[in-house]
Amino acid sequence: MPDPDSRPPRIPTERQSVLDPPASLAELRKRCPVAPLSYADGHLGWLVTSHELARKVLSDSRFSSRPELRHSAVHEVLGDGQPPEEDVPGMFVGMDPPDHTKYRRLLTGELSVRRMRQLEPKIADTAHELIDRMLAENPSGSADLVTSFAIALPSRVICELLGIPYDRWEGIQPVSEKMLRIDSTADEVKECYRVIFEFLADVVAGKQRKPTDDLLGGLVESAELSAEELTSVAFQLFTAGHETTANMLSLGVYTLLTHPRQLAALREDPAQLDNAVEELLRYLTVIQFGISRGALEDVEMGGEVVRKGQTVTVSLPAANRDPARFTDPDTFDITRQPTGNLAFGFGVHQCVAQQLARSEMRTGYGVLLERLPELRLAVPAADVAMRDGAIVYGVQTLPVRW
Repeated sequence: MPDPDSRPPRIPTERQSVLDPPASLAELRKRCPVAPLSYADGHLGWLVTSHELARKVLSDSRFSSRPELRHSAVHEVLGDGQPPEEDVPGMFVGMDPPDHTKYRRLLTGELSVRRMRQLEPKIADTAHELIDRMLAENPSGSADLVTSFAIALPSRVICELLGIPYDRWEGIQPVSEKMLRIDSTADEVKECYRVIFEFLADVVAGKQRKPTDDLLGGLVESAELSAEELTSVAFQLFTAGHETTANMLSLGVYTLLTHPRQLAALREDPAQLDNAVEELLRYLTVIQFGISRGALEDVEMGGEVVRKGQTVTVSLPAANRDPARFTDPDTFDITRQPTGNLAFGFGVHQCVAQQLARSEMRTGYGVLLERLPELRLAVPAADVAMRDGAIVYGVQTLPVRW
């Protein structure tokens, strides 16, 4: 058994600044962008920190997404490990082409840029409704933006898009949150999966009995997927279309409020909103532990040889702060040309709901700035607690005043 002190390091997780990735990721990127990595369960693999090599791993068919060939990206920080995706039909995030292609084809048109732009008026209506309620329920002029707005907006939008009763989902929301915490045990996460799958299976069964005019209803009507496949697709779309966006909304507002010059520039020129969204995605990169792939054969890259069967974890936060790709990458700049960030991944597994997330952020930030011109933090910035104990980074609460 190797001396533990002689083993490669674990993935860096300690942040020196709440809006910056761990500083040692930058050191690794500069010194060895493909670095040996020890996972919490004892196996050895690799950590990729450069933008160029991250794109290579995520687009190269020699690296597989199949769960039996890789370890979850959160194995780096979990002692007993989060279980890989269940072996359930339709769990396409854990498939390679051509199996993956079937599901991607069914969803791409439903979540296209054009369709998401068409959805934005409804998103705006929901945002206005939430702010109306926040103002009415908080005459003191202070509230927690996380619970009042950031969680509610994408949750309601994705529920409407999929045809999931929002009042029923509110009761299962704590289960979803627990599933993504890194301090949840493997058994707890499995139980969360079970509860959510049973809930969504019941939703799908209802649509099979009585067709509905929504995305899931359309998939039912197409008759291309089994009930199990439909439930898996619903599960992936909800998590992709809700959790990351909720955290981006709240953490993005925190970032703007703590960068007053950038906020003032955005208020003066709302046409910069698209750029601001892309810069927030790059700068924050809330998928804080990255994503993993398994090597199907020996692959040489970055001066190292990744052996067949080894796991490679791509640090998206490190790649999005790579100075070889982005000038002055540690500076938040809404005027930066919005090209090349990997916040949604890259290649065939790039997030299928990314255009929905962009529409929700663009609309959510826009409505907030319009309706609450005096929006500011209600506590010192240093007192805002970060949600660093979850797969998706964010803020626990965001007390604001207006």
